Amino acid sequence: MAAAAAEARVFLEVRRRLHSALLILGDPNEGGLPMDVCVTPTSLQLKSPGGCTELWLPAGVRLVPSSCRGLQHVAGDGLHLRLQARAEFCPNLISVFNQSSQAQGCCTFYCQSCGEIIIRNRKLLRVLSLPHENWGALVDEWCCHPNPFANKPLHPQENDCFTGDCFFLVNLRHDLQQPRPEVAPVETRCLSSENHLKMKPKANTKVICKRCKVMLGETVSSETTKFYMTEIIIQPSERNFPIIPRSQFVQSVIAQCLVELSSARSTFRFTLQGQDGKVYILLWLLNSDSLVIEALESSTSIKKFPLLEDLLKADSSSSWNAVKVLYQPCIKSRNAELASSWESDISVHCLTLPSATCLELLLILSRSNATLPPSLRCMNSFQASILSPLSSAHVTWEGGRPEASGCEALAAAFARLHLDN
Repeated sequence: MAAAAAEARVFLEVRRRLHSALLILGDPNEGGLPMDVCVTPTSLQLKSPGGCTELWLPAGVRLVPSSCRGLQHVAGDGLHLRLQARAEFCPNLISVFNQSSQAQGCCTFYCQSCGEIIIRNRKLLRVLSLPHENWGALVDEWCCHPNPFANKPLHPQENDCFTGDCFFLVNLRHDLQQPRPEVAPVETRCLSSENHLKMKPKANTKVICKRCKVMLGETVSSETTKFYMTEIIIQPSERNFPIIPRSQFVQSVIAQCLVELSSARSTFRFTLQGQDGKVYILLWLLNSDSLVIEALESSTSIKKFPLLEDLLKADSSSSWNAVKVLYQPCIKSRNAELASSWESDISVHCLTLPSATCLELLLILSRSNATLPPSLRCMNSFQASILSPLSSAHVTWEGGRPEASGCEALAAAFARLHLDN
């Protein structure tokens, strides 16, 4: 094959279940030098008068060169072609909750943002999954006697940890290291007989990290606290551990939640709302069996933000497991009608996270969308993006802690991404 490109971008998506691959050879400078492309089972070779570049595929990935078909040129993208491929299924993902901590004795809860210890040396004897949020209605339907669990919330005992879709429930009654809920007066306006506004204090149930002031969860009762999975790391006590950069951790947790929920409940559409009840993102899961391999010179066209610095690799090539999603932002009353219809649809599942984390995820989705080939960035009225669930790759914690970023700073950064275009 021959193509015209000065500096070709290589984008390869391998679908494990379909045993197929989409190869895109970009030519940002139309009419550049001629280039020969050679596809082998384990590599791609790009030859031009200026030299030869070879991209080796990861171990376990093999292409079938003789199956190349559908060769076409797409304006703005370059050459597209499809071929058969084989790829091993992804290794075990890093669990948000380290189940091995039960056998290893005590475990410690850390703030994911700064590494602060939240709960020290907690021995968990039971780690149980909470039932579906509508489990009470199911009991009413299937039981021939009165529901014995009516009006009885499921709260963990001292050595229990209950896991929900994206949160943990932990009993903090006897824990001296528990974070103190921030209790502040909230203005409640009501008209009095003297025709003026009264102020009534209302308890704030937010649980925040004492070090970086990030919201970690909420108090459910006097003894039970809900921690969001995107804010907490649970590890065996008295042991050094590698920590994952914030943006990688957030997208990994969300990707795992989407994959597990879609498998368990056969649902593929999700609304992400903040703890304030506002919907921030509509997500539609496409597939979770992709392996993306990409080679691209460092781009200066996309503005960097501190939140996303760990996503911008210095290397010119990389590969990662990918969970493909479609999304629509719902901030500033965007897509309000669509969000309302999704909220009333019983086939759509709702996930609740801290509002700041929803904005972080929106930035991550936008950044991922901007790095995709132009022809893959949109589908119908939705924007496409890739989330990367982590496997064995870690980044070592070196003691420094990132500064906490509030909702206003995240919203400002999000506005600078020009998503309104």
